[in-house]
Amino acid sequence: MRKLHLCAVALVALATAGAVCAQSAKPGGDAMFVKEASAAGAAEVALGKLGQSQGHSDQVKQFAAQMVKDHSAANEELSSLASEKGLTVATDPSAADAAAAKRIGALQGTAFDAAFSKKMLADHKKAVALFQREAAHGKDSDLKAFAAKTLPTLKQHLSMAQSLPAASGDSSAPSSADRSPAGTL
Repeated sequence: MRKLHLCAVALVALATAGAVCAQSAKPGGDAMFVKEASAAGAAEVALGKLGQSQGHSDQVKQFAAQMVKDHSAANEELSSLASEKGLTVATDPSAADAAAAKRIGALQGTAFDAAFSKKMLADHKKAVALFQREAAHGKDSDLKAFAAKTLPTLKQHLSMAQSLPAASGDSSAPSSADRSPAGTL
């Protein structure tokens, strides 16, 4: 009888612990999304400003300007939404993104464009995955809606990044004349 009672107590403790873990995971997932998305957005704005000032090709400069515009707007919206929810946003890029921007900023000409393009391509692949995950599995309906609404723009950025000079390591990336009018920056 005593063993049965101990088993019952253990089961109740496990069930309670599971419920506590599930509840603590709920805000953690959305809070982590806000931190990661806001840090990534800050990185895109910072790198975009760098691309505007140091880009060699017009295509890189135009893409960089679009990144500053779009990511600044998304960052503002996410910041406002996070504030309503009592969540903290990152106001600076991650240490890794800041270090990458510093390395890229030390380059000039086509070497700058190639490094910038590769970083933008990698960053937008990560951003699309992050926003897809939140749109599909986020717990907060407003954050899920924000992720779903922002996702098409991020996918467009990814497509644009793929056509930047040397983004894929191929120096024969299509020029602006090779892109369709729908692919405007």
